[in-house]
Amino acid sequence: MAVVLSRHEHPIVTGAFPRAWPLSLARLTLQDFRNYTSLRLDLGPGPVVLTGPNGAGKTNLLEALSLLTPGRGLRRARLRDLDRKGGGAWAVAAALRAPDGPVEVGTGRVEGSESERRAVRIEGEPARGPSALAEVSSCIWLTPAMDRLLADSAAPRRRFLDRLVFTLEPEHAARVAGYEHALRERGRLLRRQQGDGEWLTALEARAAKLGVAIASARRRLLAGLSRAIDKAETAFPRPGLALRGRIETWLGTEAEADVERRIVEGLAAGRGRDAETGGAGIGPHRSDLLVEDVDLGQPAERSSTGRQKALLIAIVLAETRLRGRAGAALPLLLLDEVIAHLDAERRDALFAEIRALGAQAWLTGTDADLFRPLAGSAQFFHVRDATVHATSQA
Repeated sequence: MAVVLSRHEHPIVTGAFPRAWPLSLARLTLQDFRNYTSLRLDLGPGPVVLTGPNGAGKTNLLEALSLLTPGRGLRRARLRDLDRKGGGAWAVAAALRAPDGPVEVGTGRVEGSESERRAVRIEGEPARGPSALAEVSSCIWLTPAMDRLLADSAAPRRRFLDRLVFTLEPEHAARVAGYEHALRERGRLLRRQQGDGEWLTALEARAAKLGVAIASARRRLLAGLSRAIDKAETAFPRPGLALRGRIETWLGTEAEADVERRIVEGLAAGRGRDAETGGAGIGPHRSDLLVEDVDLGQPAERSSTGRQKALLIAIVLAETRLRGRAGAALPLLLLDEVIAHLDAERRDALFAEIRALGAQAWLTGTDADLFRPLAGSAQFFHVRDATVHATSQA
């Protein structure tokens, strides 16, 4: 069942700063990352345009930025695959302009560890893990690999949705990580046929508690996004958003404690089946984000690839506006080849919205001429063979 949320349900944050503060990079430093031996890039607060031939390293820069937030980055690569060929363990560091002042962050692969692990430092001090990055940095990205996100399987849409939640509720990153860890541990016990102990029961209770928190946060976000979309005057098509899943359906009519109990009962009843399949038959990991192309009156997956891209852009812009209204710092917008399917009218509309929002958007493309409308308000760089040179204009 799809859950359509009321525009007035679950307000996210009340109150707002006099103006939205755009999170931005003052400095980016790379070491042995992808095709970069080393790089230091000093930046102003405005949008950043990266142009150059395919394979030059433009997307690699955006991927490095995406690793300054929780998760596996915009390509979901294994940590070792990020190492430069012939180099050592990769590292990414940045100086951020944040609402409370400058913040130094860094992350990189821990060389020599038995399992894949990345270290995180914030203001020079070790952090508890990647989820801590959500407290100081946030990014939303669109890449060519996401062009068919709305017609793809449910898992990529859930990851996209959860990343949007991160930007408004940083603690959501820890919720998702904790939930996934609880399910993995439960699965391990079930495979070893150690599924009747107190530890298994405790893991199921933890998964239920975190699962309800995850589903509730997704519902809050979609309610806020729907309001922001309804209020927007934009050249982009209007997406209609809904959640499909048992947990979301139950939360529409029942208290969170009752839904937690339902999940615990469902996990306990499904132990035999889950031991065979290696999964879990109930939980927010089985939910889906549904997107409708409201203007055409059809599911977004039936729209053209270009129109699906435009719908995704509309969602990202609505999220950015929503974050500003909530009094939170605007996220970095990582828009990789995002204008490839946009006509001139929508390109101009995107550039106008970026300027109006004040967010630091990072845009890539091969044709510098297409970015000329941003001349005077953006920083332009040409990328070739993992070297980055500032240019005066598009």
